[in-house]
Amino acid sequence: MKKVPVLIYEGPELSQSQREELIKGLTEVACKVTPEIPKEAYYVFIREYPAEKVGVGGLVLPEYLANLRKKQTER
Repeated sequence: MKKVPVLIYEGPELSQSQREELIKGLTEVACKVTPEIPKEAYYVFIREYPAEKVGVGGLVLPEYLANLRKKQTER
């Protein structure tokens, strides 16, 4: 069985045009680094997470970012 190269992005939700650009860009970079693997062999998976489903420092991301902005304005 032949091995299939897989590229995975995990991050915030993207627009359709951003997804398309990300897939194209990741594939182009991978092909540049590993020219022996044809472009058609790459699989790209995108896992998107809404901000409310991401935690940082024990807080949901929107709350964490709000606290961060507040601290920055207090300086």
